[in-house]
Amino acid sequence: MNFMPSSITDVLGIEVGQFTDSRRPTGCTVVLARGSAVGGVDVRGAAPGTRETDLLSPSNVVERVHAILLAGGSAFGLDAASGVMRWLDEQGIGLEVGPARVPLVPAAVLFDLPLGDPRIRPDAASGYAACEAASKDAPAEGNFGAGAGAAVGKIFGIARAMKGGIGSASVTVEGVTVGAIVACNALGDVVDPETGRVLAGARTADGQALLDTRRALLQGVGATPMLAGSNTTIGVIATDAVLNKMHTGRLATMGHDGLARAINPLHTLSDGDALFALATGASGKTLGMMTLGTMAAEVTALAVVRAIRAARAVTAGSLHLPAWADLA
Repeated sequence: MNFMPSSITDVLGIEVGQFTDSRRPTGCTVVLARGSAVGGVDVRGAAPGTRETDLLSPSNVVERVHAILLAGGSAFGLDAASGVMRWLDEQGIGLEVGPARVPLVPAAVLFDLPLGDPRIRPDAASGYAACEAASKDAPAEGNFGAGAGAAVGKIFGIARAMKGGIGSASVTVEGVTVGAIVACNALGDVVDPETGRVLAGARTADGQALLDTRRALLQGVGATPMLAGSNTTIGVIATDAVLNKMHTGRLATMGHDGLARAINPLHTLSDGDALFALATGASGKTLGMMTLGTMAAEVTALAVVRAIRAARAVTAGSLHLPAWADLA
């Protein structure tokens, strides 16, 4: 994979802000499109935690949104979206509806409650703080924002898992950029798509080495029962290409190909995997969907790998999650 510095903020019209709670590993990440962007979504996991995804259907009236929120805290974390709305409202950003402007903020959450005190989770103040921190700078990767409490490789129990995180990447073709930011909290392992090598995931019983979940399951090793929704990888794909709503939704769909290259197994009954897509149109150009979809899958896979490579070990109570760097 190409690890040259790049991020979703390379996309014209996109900013990112993050809030990381110092009291325990959790937080939220906001992707802002101040000038609004055409929105789309594709939810593949069987246990999603989402907000305002129906309005992104191509059959529904609303075409453009103003921000996407990614948060920890399970369903509690959806509260952070109200803080994003408040911040946007104060900036005069929103859909004109009669005498008012209504900011449109779809959101998705991941489950990070096992790390530390589960009563501490992102709230409206967290979402507002993430907006206050938003900029065109490349977002911090690893244990930040929505990835602060993320873990991967939980199929054989959280005690044998490893630290997940958040990562971002972008690619540019013929003056059009596609970028992604992904918070990886997968039930499965994270794999380098270029080599097929497991980077992080379930560990052996002694905790000293990677198990390789795919091979273990195919050899008949039984998985530990998991609660629905107790995992989830969520992210945003953005482009400055000119796209309509249907094509933006297709960009999110093709982005899931990138998740499938980097996470195995994926889209399980215990994951709520969801990818949003934003098209700002700021480049004034477009490319064929074949090229844009290929770019979307590429940056999504790369963002997952970068999240894992940037993650650092955490200890919360009796639970210790090593990171990629510890076992590499």
